[in-house]
Amino acid sequence: MKYILSALLLGFTSLQAQDKKPYVSITDALQSSGVLKGKAGPESLNWIQGGAQYSFISGNEIHVMDPKTLQETSVYSNSGMHFPGSDKPFNYQSFQWSKDSKHLVFKTNLRRLYRRSGISDYYIYDVASRQLQPAARDARSAELSPDGAMVGIERGGNMYVYDFSTGKEQQLTADSTTENGIFNGHFDWVYEEEFGQAQAWNWSRDSRYIAFWQFDERPVPTFHMTNYEGFHPEQVTIPIPQPGDANPTVRIGVVDVRSGKKIWLEPEETGDFYIPRIYWTSNPDELALMTLNRAQNHMKLYFFNVKTGARRLVLEEGNSTWVAIFNFYTNVNDMIYFPEKTKDFFWVSDRSGFYHIYHYGYDGKLINQVTNGNWDMIKVTGIDPDTKSIYYLSAEASPLEQQLYSIKYDGTGKKKLTAVEGFHNIDMSTNTGYYIDEYSNTSTPVHVGLYDSKGRLLKLLQDNQATSDYVKTHVYSPLELFHFSTADGIQLDGSMIKPVNFDPAKKYPVVLAIYGGPESHGVFNKWAAGGMQQWLAQNGYIVVDVNNRGIANYGSQFMKIVYGQLGKWESNDFAETARYLASLPYVDGGKIGIMGTSYGGYSTTYTLLTHPGVFKVGIANSPVTDWRLYDDVYTERYMGTLPQNAEGYRISADMTHAAGLKDHLLLIHSMSDDNVHPAHTMQLLTALTNVGKDVDLRIYPPGAHGAAYNWQSYLLISTVSFQYLERYLKN
Repeated sequence: MKYILSALLLGFTSLQAQDKKPYVSITDALQSSGVLKGKAGPESLNWIQGGAQYSFISGNEIHVMDPKTLQETSVYSNSGMHFPGSDKPFNYQSFQWSKDSKHLVFKTNLRRLYRRSGISDYYIYDVASRQLQPAARDARSAELSPDGAMVGIERGGNMYVYDFSTGKEQQLTADSTTENGIFNGHFDWVYEEEFGQAQAWNWSRDSRYIAFWQFDERPVPTFHMTNYEGFHPEQVTIPIPQPGDANPTVRIGVVDVRSGKKIWLEPEETGDFYIPRIYWTSNPDELALMTLNRAQNHMKLYFFNVKTGARRLVLEEGNSTWVAIFNFYTNVNDMIYFPEKTKDFFWVSDRSGFYHIYHYGYDGKLINQVTNGNWDMIKVTGIDPDTKSIYYLSAEASPLEQQLYSIKYDGTGKKKLTAVEGFHNIDMSTNTGYYIDEYSNTSTPVHVGLYDSKGRLLKLLQDNQATSDYVKTHVYSPLELFHFSTADGIQLDGSMIKPVNFDPAKKYPVVLAIYGGPESHGVFNKWAAGGMQQWLAQNGYIVVDVNNRGIANYGSQFMKIVYGQLGKWESNDFAETARYLASLPYVDGGKIGIMGTSYGGYSTTYTLLTHPGVFKVGIANSPVTDWRLYDDVYTERYMGTLPQNAEGYRISADMTHAAGLKDHLLLIHSMSDDNVHPAHTMQLLTALTNVGKDVDLRIYPPGAHGAAYNWQSYLLISTVSFQYLERYLKN
């Protein structure tokens, strides 16, 4: 009822839109996203001094805030700073702090490679002396050792270390060149993209060792693409395995940075398996190594003695679907945690049917289940070994919300720390003494506050009054939440943005703007900030999203029903949503469209092909059209391996259902998309042509995943999509 009330209040406000400024163009609307989104939390936030302070960027300076005193100081200014030995003004893309907070490591001159990685130069800045010096050139990654005495470097597929005391760089590995397909310290394309990390090496806590991945990707088939520029277009070649292809072989090495001695760690697995994560435990000389079988439904955790190579199996977990080790959509990098100063570790598992935290000892014995209930734990934000407390975000209050809680290791003393209903994003200090909370709901723009570990507000950092003032003077249609039940009795949550000056006596066309992929989330109780959605609302469309089956935060049964049969339940739920909307008195049931990008593009095409006539129009940007053409790590996680599920792969492919197309379809793709390869769209076009079906096509050669490659291309794609709706959906 509280959601309905807020929506009604904002709905009343939108009725007064005659007195407010409308968007004069789609450009105006898209550019409004900035003010509607508002200012977020501190830019480039880093917790330093063991979590007692945090740094952030303010203009061209780096500032430090002390939450205890609320005093803010400048520790670095770019004004007057030059690259050492030159008169060229210094600039950087990002930075990291040393563990002792005495030095900054700047990354500059970035040359992008994949989504998370690139070649860069690195510089060290001494905060006390204000001196800047080079640390590494043409490196894929560089990081100060925890004791601040050395810089670890990966360059050209080999590991190096620079020692400040000697002023010399030492090469730690020499068995790789970028040409021979064997490399150390950086991930291949598929590991980086689908296991969510870019730096393939870690310092030990005592700065004695570096543990690193070694890849041999010579067996992996290659993908070729070009943007067709120049008189002799250049072909870019990337080894990317698809379902059924050979994977790179991977192993973990550990090198003593003082002696140069190297050891290889050998788990008991043989053949085709993954090593997605490694962690240093709190024991000296001990590394935790995680393996996944190729089907990603069997995880093992080993503890290795890095002096002797001796191993012991500590944790093992299997699942009939998949075992999650991270979540891209919720920015969860790990499902396992090793706090310092303790012999405890924590594993997040859905073995009960919901994701919860489990407490283990280093002997591998389960001590207790920490959280419990018919709701999903979303993210561990902090662990305090001194008070034996864990801080976490969960969907306990509602699958449409993220709220912060604390709880003791033994599962007692649970406390809800966030008070405002809605979506909370938490950045907690390393010592769990403080946290930054960025939150909003359907009636409240983004607010940002600094809190202590008890949940007490220390300082309001951002209330985005400018956003509130903007919607008072400009047309704005708020997000409204709704739910309905499908024909098979499953309740689905949805969101709706109604047209400006909404009249319930009229009938409106609907655009279902979706994503829908497994483990993702579409609808939250949060502030609506999309300029395109507002433009559609101003032009008389109802914009809808829905949390279809496969979405996270509703328990494993709801999410994992899609396993082995991607497309089936997502398309079912999108069609169910359309039928529900058509039953509403203010919806024109003959004018419902569907659109999305990436997995949302697949959701669009597969729904049109398997539920013809339900939607009048579809717009699919960068769509997957056949999971046999996508990378194997992502695909096999949700579809199983190709030999075991060949029929499932066939049924989930758009091409299998090409003859079913009845509605208008616009396909958009880039020829330089290394994620969803242009072969997806091209093979669908061929299949449609072979059954006499015509569609509209837009190709943007440079681009990347999502097709847009600059503001002008983004504006053009948005304009083309809008005009397509105007031509084929509204009329």
